[in-house]
Amino acid sequence: MAELEYKEMDMTIDKSRGMGAVLKEGKTTFRVWAPNAEKVYVMGSFNDWNRTNMPLGLEENGYWAAAFDSVKEGNEYKYIIHTNNQEYERNDPYAFEVTSSIGNSIVRKLDFDWGADTFKMASWNELVIYELHVGTFNRKDADKVANFDSVIEKLPYLQDLGINCIELLPVAEFAGGISWGYNPAHPFAIEQDYGGPDGFARLIKAAHEKGIAVIIDVVYNHLGPSDVDLWQFDGWGENDKGGIYFYNDHRSQTPWGDTRPDYGRPEVRQYLRDNALMWIEKYKCDGLRMDATSYIRYEGGGLGYDTEIEEGNILMRDINAELQQKYPQVLTIAEDLKGENKVTDAIEHNGLGYGSQWDMNFVHPVREVLEDTYDNSRDLQKIVDALEFKYGNDVFTRIIYTESHDEVANGKARVPEEIQPGEADSSFAKKRAILGIALTLTAPGIPMLFQGQEFIEDKYFQDTEALDWGKYEKHQGIQKLVRDLVFLRTGKEDRTAGLRDQGIKIVHFNDETKILAYIREDRNQEEHVLIIMNFSNMDYIDYGIGLEDNHDWKLRFNSSWKGYDSDFSDLEIKGINHVEEETDGQNWTGKLTIPGYCCQIYTL
Repeated sequence: MAELEYKEMDMTIDKSRGMGAVLKEGKTTFRVWAPNAEKVYVMGSFNDWNRTNMPLGLEENGYWAAAFDSVKEGNEYKYIIHTNNQEYERNDPYAFEVTSSIGNSIVRKLDFDWGADTFKMASWNELVIYELHVGTFNRKDADKVANFDSVIEKLPYLQDLGINCIELLPVAEFAGGISWGYNPAHPFAIEQDYGGPDGFARLIKAAHEKGIAVIIDVVYNHLGPSDVDLWQFDGWGENDKGGIYFYNDHRSQTPWGDTRPDYGRPEVRQYLRDNALMWIEKYKCDGLRMDATSYIRYEGGGLGYDTEIEEGNILMRDINAELQQKYPQVLTIAEDLKGENKVTDAIEHNGLGYGSQWDMNFVHPVREVLEDTYDNSRDLQKIVDALEFKYGNDVFTRIIYTESHDEVANGKARVPEEIQPGEADSSFAKKRAILGIALTLTAPGIPMLFQGQEFIEDKYFQDTEALDWGKYEKHQGIQKLVRDLVFLRTGKEDRTAGLRDQGIKIVHFNDETKILAYIREDRNQEEHVLIIMNFSNMDYIDYGIGLEDNHDWKLRFNSSWKGYDSDFSDLEIKGINHVEEETDGQNWTGKLTIPGYCCQIYTL
């Protein structure tokens, strides 16, 4: 290809056209931030990778830009940056697609055909989130990672399960092809091994058609640490640190690498803000889950006497404020795990403004009680505290769960495996694990399940091992049990509005018998839901629970039904018999039969 004529270039492009490679009106504008550069060029498949014949012009504040007629969508490219007599080959920080984590940037529009997509995510009080890892969720070939299309194949299964929201572990381009995703190399690009931008858009469109929202996990507490072209991007750095995109002092240090972004630079905050907006505006994602936010707001993640990073707080407030203003239906979730109201408090009250946060005050005590080997040491007060805890005045500002990608890896196993190591299929392990699922789906909060939890997957999570769908074939009854719980929780079964409201009342708490009962209250006083749980292996006949009146409570769910699993109870369950005698300070007593490690749910 002959060298391009300089007259083809427009050196004074309107900055509103944005960053990266922007196609508009027959031209492609390249814009990049490189404040220490002396010269910047772009090279690519459009100029035979000539390193000097397509210069960018210097704008204000270290931005470089130029527009070209010859650059088309699908072309590959890189920047050539000259600083202090050195030449650096760099991918575009804003590239929507790369050939690989160590490859080239690709010019992309991201103008997908969404058809008549009028999807609206369910109200937050109706959500049931299903966390999944694209690379392992539906892997069929042990030598290949699964991809977005393989997730699409399982959407009818998730829809049948009653799931109305999936949360994906990070899918931004990462080093290699197998990863959890928490090592983003190119934050704006979609992992090619998963199917790239087109595959991701197909998944979101297909999910919306099935009535399923999509929340994406994003990582702003660190980058990489490998295959990161942002490292000393324009050749500058101090103290052997990362240059313009990163802190160049002790604040750069994180448990995942020396790559904490410099939130003090407006350009870096803008970069991360633009990334957050991309998932919503370009891909129609319904929410963002931000990883390890405590490492955005504290140098050491909030451990002990830690130094706060106020610039990180500003970043998170700015992102949440803009999303709330433009897209109030979008749910932002913080994985903070410090149990602080500030995370979900409103910005005007000096909070960070997240819609919800993963709740350490639920997962840790609930797992501790479930995994306790001995009934007599099982502390039900911890369950009561977990049920009644809330951030601020809204119970749905917390995500509640017993399994997540973190809770079933890194030395920790799935709940049934923790209960009875090596015998996760035992009756004890299954029943107590189900108690945890029932607590999750009936407690105040937004419930979340982790992939395979619904069919007693017992392997700890790792990105090299496929989810074992053979367990589904073995435990289809338990999957049906979880489905029945999800249907009650989301309102697909009637008379259950209390499960989607704010109120909870503990009506029976006996730490000797290990029986706990609570009512999820409907503010309209019409659809209260009564949940009774037995945290011991003892069967009880004619057990008495105090009730305010003799309402006709109808049994809607019995976790010990043998139709779910042949290992479960042979006891005949007839529901509640009301007797006019005092129990728990109430005038009426509900007499019932409740097998060991059983959950029963009643509605009016």
